[in-house]
Amino acid sequence: MKAKGFLLAILFLAGVYFIPWSRVNWGKIEFLPAGTITVTGQAKRDEASQIANFNASVTASNDEKQTAIDEVNTKMAEIIQKVKEFGIDEKDIQTQNVSVYENPAMEILIYPPQKRSLRWTANNSLEIKLKDVNRASQLADLLNATGATSVSGPNFSLDDTQEAETALLAEAIENAREKAEKVAQASGRKLGKVITVSEGGSPIGIYPTMERAMSTTPIEPGTETVYKSVTVVFELR
Repeated sequence: MKAKGFLLAILFLAGVYFIPWSRVNWGKIEFLPAGTITVTGQAKRDEASQIANFNASVTASNDEKQTAIDEVNTKMAEIIQKVKEFGIDEKDIQTQNVSVYENPAMEILIYPPQKRSLRWTANNSLEIKLKDVNRASQLADLLNATGATSVSGPNFSLDDTQEAETALLAEAIENAREKAEKVAQASGRKLGKVITVSEGGSPIGIYPTMERAMSTTPIEPGTETVYKSVTVVFELR
């Protein structure tokens, strides 16, 4: 038996040595790409509004530049003081714009026609962030009573959406999987593993506006829609 095995080994080595392997056609080995399907998943939920933003501005005009500036500064200082007394933190009160400009000369409609001196206009605008949206109506009334030239808001928005977005991300991926499974079944295939996931989506706010001259301003904070979308690439088997 040992002799027979030795003989076979010699024949094998001889074959390896003498056979012209360079002339042998081995064919071609290829790894074909697996089938894939790309699906978009979506999820959304309504979250109670968390912040109400207001804007109040004061404008004054006068023939004297400094007089116009002083009038605006005085009124704005009063507004800021009242807003702080209302309970708004200093870090949630922010000046948005301060401007002073000269107006063109205007003719006074009397006889004989005369030119009047140049008039100056000063303006100061303030943004106020209210974190207790249930008090939005009270703040609106306060701003309307301060003598501000213009009041706008509230613009409702969300503050912290991290928890909601994390939950929505999982829901959006599951939504994408459900869609992909239907497509796979319809094509006689099976859904495989997730290859890639890319996400998108952001909070969407609806911003009502407020008109002045109301004794009690009716305001409903409502809700904001948090939206999340993902694009998922699945393997098809």
